[in-house]
Amino acid sequence: MPSRRGLSATSRGHALSIPNLITLGRILLVPVVVWAIMSNAMWIAFMLFLVAGVSDGVDGFLAKRFDMTTELGAYLDPLADKALIVSIYLTLGINGDIPRWLVILVVSRDILIVGGIMLSWLMGNPLKIKPLLVSKLNTVAQIAFACVVLGSLGFNYEVPVFKLVLMGLVATLTLLSIAAYLADWVRHMNSSVAQP
Repeated sequence: MPSRRGLSATSRGHALSIPNLITLGRILLVPVVVWAIMSNAMWIAFMLFLVAGVSDGVDGFLAKRFDMTTELGAYLDPLADKALIVSIYLTLGINGDIPRWLVILVVSRDILIVGGIMLSWLMGNPLKIKPLLVSKLNTVAQIAFACVVLGSLGFNYEVPVFKLVLMGLVATLTLLSIAAYLADWVRHMNSSVAQP
């Protein structure tokens, strides 16, 4: 059995470490979850969503505990999270299970962030995005709301007040996250112009 040190060295030398493979598995779950929602198999969608959530924790734990962090993983992990969240919100919105204005807000935030990054690259002033606290809280709220909606649909129980509170929290944190990233982007672009 290899030592932890040997395991670290091996993992760093390969782009596809074990955590990266788990993350890829989470990305591959996305169309299956979408199929389950569209087929009205909500309990399957709920269970797959839980599996995806557990896998997110597992790959993060393995990457940190055994020093398996890679540059590829740094890109894949948020991509997997966003692919899952955006796909679920879009599908639930199309089905009419969550308000479409909330779907538009959640999806628009990600489009604005990606658009801002691409624009900064095109202008020769690349911006490195660092996850902000409000963004992390926003992701947690989005996941919690999706989980409650899928669970209530899959197991036929209603928690209207809890859903309403979570929906308000998602909307508020999404708006705050947009404002925070926009402020960072404007600050970054202005500071580069000010430099000689």
